[in-house]
Amino acid sequence: MLAAMPDSAPSPLSAGGTSSRDGGDACPGTLRLHRADDGALARVRIPGGVLSADRADALLAVAGRFGDGELHLTSRGNVQLRGLDAECGGGPAELLGAAGLLPSAAHERARNIVASPLAGLDGSPPVGGWLSELDSLVCGSAAAAALSGRFLFALDSGRGDVDALGADVTLIAEGGGDCLLRIGAADEVFRLSSADGPRAALLAAELFLRAARDSGAWRVKDLPDDVRTALVRAVGAAAGPAVHRPRPRTAKAPAPGPVTAPNSSTPATTTATVTTTVTAISVGVPLGRLAPAQWRLLTETARRYGNELRLTPWRGIVVPGPFGPPGSSARSGQPEQSGRAAEALDALAAAGLITGPDSPWTGVGACIGHPGCAKSLSDVRAEAGAAVGPVGRLPVYWSGCERRCGHPHGEWIDVVVTPEGHRISHVRGEHRGPRTVVRNDPAALASAVSGARA
Repeated sequence: MLAAMPDSAPSPLSAGGTSSRDGGDACPGTLRLHRADDGALARVRIPGGVLSADRADALLAVAGRFGDGELHLTSRGNVQLRGLDAECGGGPAELLGAAGLLPSAAHERARNIVASPLAGLDGSPPVGGWLSELDSLVCGSAAAAALSGRFLFALDSGRGDVDALGADVTLIAEGGGDCLLRIGAADEVFRLSSADGPRAALLAAELFLRAARDSGAWRVKDLPDDVRTALVRAVGAAAGPAVHRPRPRTAKAPAPGPVTAPNSSTPATTTATVTTTVTAISVGVPLGRLAPAQWRLLTETARRYGNELRLTPWRGIVVPGPFGPPGSSARSGQPEQSGRAAEALDALAAAGLITGPDSPWTGVGACIGHPGCAKSLSDVRAEAGAAVGPVGRLPVYWSGCERRCGHPHGEWIDVVVTPEGHRISHVRGEHRGPRTVVRNDPAALASAVSGARA
């Protein structure tokens, strides 16, 4: 049965937050809801962000029948449904389960897996085999059911994109049939066979649970230093040789527009001209919020081509092709779009999605804000929209309170509403630059944010 949950506990990184498990795991799911000011909220885990068109239809049906009809993308490539009636019972879970989106009730909040959204599409190796196996292993492990809704697996194709997100357990594709296993943010990784990667990732998660018994830590970074060091050593003993490879500090989202890969028929000796093919299209979603018509158009586009949607940790969507024959010759990394990709992107742009780097919404994010969240001090989504201007060099994220729910990783401009006004700072990983406060002046706020992003 669905039951409305109390307000989520603070993140361990939030001001005043702790990592204790004493209060239980308050992360929402589809079987336990989070109570918000705009109704109950369900978070549907989408491992790797990968959805078939039929499963995307099922999500839209649940949103329309039980919620406000909209679908909200999260910073882990999951989907949130808002405005649900707290008394809706098991209806949403029943529909999601019938669509294959709830394979294990005991593990529904433990299936937190992000994957490189362009894996296998941009010349990097695919990670779909890893994804299916790891999800199956997690759902088959009795111990893994105890993982918190905050614990995160990442499957990186070698691009470094999701490796930079600070997951608890990360697999990184390497050439020659090998992969690397990273625990938390450690610079030391372990080399092992790609075939052993998913099982090693699950073992690392189970070893974490044992290590966290005394401290009550939710995530690897919450462990005491000596316990975390011992965990990495234990994983290494069961994995393979250690390799020094610092974690990337910046997570790079797929650029909106066509996704290309070298044409397999291009001679290896070609240097001046590179022939490419359009393998997918990538779009951004303003503030991660999709109206029913937008979701339906994306689903129809997927069904017409590769029958798949990939939700990204940057609140975007990749639609794999194929999108027709190889594109024209390209120089300097500027391939031409195939006709069908251009047609699809034009339709998605007309629906209000981000299809190119020149959109003023590029790099703009925000939490749900007021009135959806009681803790928010302002309607930050409206404020972010009012402040939209020229595309900035850095992304910006607007938060209605100090919790900063859903904030990005790496480098960004942080805008937080406080009782004193809007506080703006430049975040680089764990470092935060000088802070500027703007009080009750929308024009000055827009100017300050634009200047900080430049």
